[in-house]
This record gives sequence, structure tokens and C-alpha cells, in this order.
Amino acid sequence: MYRTHNCGELRLSNLNCEVTLAGWVQKVRNLGAMTFIDIRDRYGITQLVVDENSSEATKQTASELGREYVIQATGKVIERSAKNGKIATGDIEIAVSNLVILNAAETPPFTIEDNSDGGDDLRMKYRYLDLRRGPLKNAMILRHRMAQSIRSFLDKEGFLEIETPYLISSTPEGARDFVVPSRMNPGQFYALPQSPQTFKQLLMVAGYDKYFQIVRCFRDEDLRADRQPEFTQIDCEMSFVEQDDVIDVFERLAKHMFKTVLDIDFNEPFLRMPWAEAMDRFGSDKPDMRFGMEIHEITDLTRDRGFGVFDSAEYIGAIAATGCAGYSRKQIDELTEWAKRPQIGAKGLVWVKIETDGSIKSSVDKFYSAEDLKAWVERTEAQPGDLLLVVCGKKRKSQTILCELRLEMGRRLGLRDNTKFAPMWVVDFPLVEWDEETERFYAMHHPFTAPKPEDIQYFESDPGKIRANAYDFVVNGVEVGGGSIRIHDAKLQQQMFKTLGFTPEKAQLQFGFLMDAFKYGAPPHGGLAFGFDRMCSLFGGAESIRDYIAFPKNNSGRDTMIEAPSTLDPAQLEELNIKLDLKEE
Repeated sequence: MYRTHNCGELRLSNLNCEVTLAGWVQKVRNLGAMTFIDIRDRYGITQLVVDENSSEATKQTASELGREYVIQATGKVIERSAKNGKIATGDIEIAVSNLVILNAAETPPFTIEDNSDGGDDLRMKYRYLDLRRGPLKNAMILRHRMAQSIRSFLDKEGFLEIETPYLISSTPEGARDFVVPSRMNPGQFYALPQSPQTFKQLLMVAGYDKYFQIVRCFRDEDLRADRQPEFTQIDCEMSFVEQDDVIDVFERLAKHMFKTVLDIDFNEPFLRMPWAEAMDRFGSDKPDMRFGMEIHEITDLTRDRGFGVFDSAEYIGAIAATGCAGYSRKQIDELTEWAKRPQIGAKGLVWVKIETDGSIKSSVDKFYSAEDLKAWVERTEAQPGDLLLVVCGKKRKSQTILCELRLEMGRRLGLRDNTKFAPMWVVDFPLVEWDEETERFYAMHHPFTAPKPEDIQYFESDPGKIRANAYDFVVNGVEVGGGSIRIHDAKLQQQMFKTLGFTPEKAQLQFGFLMDAFKYGAPPHGGLAFGFDRMCSLFGGAESIRDYIAFPKNNSGRDTMIEAPSTLDPAQLEELNIKLDLKEE
């Protein structure tokens, strides 16, 4: 065998044992009479020592070693004179009697250390080397532990893990599909699933009342830190359930994960907040509840004072930045420029300082009296030492700006601690939303989301008023998952399609198989999908999901390691009956 133990296993209890280790050379320190070699595998690091008692052949081999050489070392476990408390094996070392180079290595393009000198692009190109680093190794281990914990919990709850197809038909609603040409059906294409939505509903029709799958999904959309073109969902569906039943199961799953993975107990029920309340208080349908600094509307307190910007605005809102009254004019100007960036979209910021002695200063005090400004302070529950930041404009746009401002101030003030978790449910989403450009309604979630029974009456008169039987699971300002009770009644589904502008023919073409299935006895059903990559990064305390995916894509959707996507050989295109007509840029 190549090894008797791994590189993170040996302790003082193994003293005087003859062992064999195999792994990669992390570091070599040649001190003349002695050579120290750190050997590494995924379990840890062990120090080897080659000294005057080692054979000449062993000394010669040690002199030839470089970083990342694959070696095998045999020797006796001895106690280290200079112990290293930073590693688990730091009390011992191996006095090497035999050393074999299993494979030499070129000098890697960056250091394989926790804090590497390689940039993102370089490490993505050599991802197999990057995965040797401690942080990524720990991320992969965390991901594995979480997957096993999820499977264990859902199995005990009676769920069946059932796979669904990867080659399906395209549904243009929502994000763009990735498409796959069919050689056997010229001119026709499969799509890769954005989620197993229709298949899990069909499984409910088939009588499999508790389904789950840790499943790969695909969306052709612009990327950011928490998005990848291929991602993983914990996908679940249940029959004969209402909203509270689904939330109960998956709240218990979330608590199980927090306990088994992070040893964090949540004994109280998670907060539930209606969508409209979340938007009014936090400007977001995924509020970060680790800190306060809520949004307060002050529109009624600002009218008819001669300040035209406020007098003409639909909405004026404010947040109280805790302890920031000491901000200088330069700091406030910098913050204003930050808020005016295109990705935030503010036209400007109005500020009010509440000094520690209770006095009030403002950028608009020529228009508003001390009594006026005091009313703002009272409405926003600001305290002495706080800085009031005020935004105006269209209501939803202003709330979104205030949300971003709140998160930025939370970051600057150290209130967004990644070791603290504030899980919650956002419920009662709008069922549909109106798009001015296309002049039609779109499903807020997807076309199969059930409306609140009491709101069905508004389908003909005011669809925008209908609330969905939908729910999102949110942690620390991140939408970790979401789901809904589904429409299981064929007539209600047809009404939904009509509201979304589907003709009967279009609905039949895209979803006829599901509508036909409903004719044969569809049970009431609902489900939920957690974003597994997002959950892993959240539990790992990271902003990006990339480190929790073994082989991710970059922000352009490219895998620079294997150079994908790539062009196809003309013979392949011909076999697929595809002719390219590329437009010049």
C-alpha cells in the first residue's frame, strides 16, 4: 500500500510507530545537517525530518524535492522538540528512513497556500491546483457534509430522492434557456432545465407525495457573485399540504442544518414577514435582519415647505445611520457619490445630523425649521449621534436605493457579521407584476404558483392585487430558497395563463402535458427549492458561491481551465444540421 496513515492523523499516541505517508510537498527547509519537509494531503500536514541518521539515498532524494512533488515517506513517529500548535500533527514528526518520489512537479504558477499570490483568473485557469488550498478544501468538505445532512433529514421525513430529466423542452418564460441541438431530430432542440418544476408536479400527480432531489439546474443569465450558469438546488415537493405544512418541514430542515453543521441552535420559530411589509421597512424582499436601521416614510412631513424636489416627489424615505453624526462633509459627499452610481441610481442625498447634545443640522435647514426636522427625527426613531439619510422619487425605486444605502452603512459600521444568522420567511408575494415595456403581466415566481384563495376574485378586475401562496426563505439578506403552493385545478390554471397573456393554443403547446395530467386527479401540492450553493457559501461565511463549486465558471460564463464554451468542428455542425451565421460586432 502507498500509505498506512493520512497526513492529518498521527499524534503523540503513535510515538515509535513505523508509518508510511504519501502526499504532496508543501514546503522544504534545508538547514544543512537537517532537512524538514512538510507533506500534505486533504487530511492535513505532517512534518518529515531527514537528518544525519538517514541513508545517503534518502538525503539525496530530499535534496531533489520541489513544491508539489508527489512523494512517499516511511519512518518512525517521534516527538517534535519545537511543537507547532497551528496544525493538528504539530506535536510529532517523522524521522524518515526511506523517501520515494512518486511524481515530480513543475513549479506551480501560484503558491498553494491559504493566502495565495494567484489572482482569480490565474487560479480559475489552474483550478485543480487551487482546489489543493486549505480554504477550497474546507469548502468542498462543508458542501459534502451539508449534502449528507440534508439527505439524512429528508429520508427520515419520508421523502424519496427521484431524478428528473436534463434534456427537456424550452419554456421561454423567465430566464433564458441553454439549448441543446438534437442530431436525431434535425432542426429541433432540447433545453437544459432551469428547475425540475413541471416534473416534480407530475410526480405529485403520479402519487409520490414526498419528493426531493439535490439537482443541477441551468440558466443563461448575466452572472454575479451568487450566480452561476449551472447551479444546484435542494428541490422538494409535497402533496396534500398547505403553506404552513411546507414551511414547517423546511424550517426544521434549516434548523437541523444550522445545528449539525454549525452547532447553532434556533429554538424559536423563524420570523414571518409579508412582502409588502418587507418592502416598506427594508426596501427589499430579502431583508437583512441582523441589524435595524429601518426605512421610514416621511413624505407627509415634507410637503409645502418650498423645497421643490420634495414637494414634487411621490415618496420620501429615510434611514438613521447609527452613530454617524460625526461624518465630515467630505465623507457625506463621498457617500452621496456612492449612492449616485448607476447601479444604485440616487439623484442625491439629503442629510440630517442629530448631534450628541440633541441639536440638529441639515443640508435643507433653509427650507425646514428645527420643529420640522425634529418631526423627521421622531418618525425615524433616530437617536443623538445618528445621521439621517433621506431619498426621494418614485416609491419602489426610492425604497430600493434606501435598501442599498442601509446595507452599505451596515457594512461600514460592521453590523453585517458573517458569523451571525437571522433566518426569516417572506410571505404573501404579489402573484403577478405588470411590465410597462411589454404591457402585460408576468408571474412573480412562475405560472404554476397558486393565488391566495381569498384573492381569486381579483383575476378579472385587478390582477395586480392578488397575493400569491408563495414564500421565500431568507438569511442575512440572501434569498436562500423559495417555493409556493401550486395550482392543481385545471380551470384556475387556465385563468392564470389567460392573465399572463397566453392564448389557449400557446398554453397547450408549452404546458399541455401538465394540464392534461391534471385531468387525471392532481392532488393539492406545493414545494420549495433551496439554493444549495448559496446555502454552502452562507454557512461558510463567504459572499461568493464560486468557492463552494468545484469547477465554476467566471463572470463571462467561461471555464478558462478547459476553454469552454468553444467552437465546434464543421463536421459536427453538419451532423447536427446547424449552419452558423455570425454577425460582425
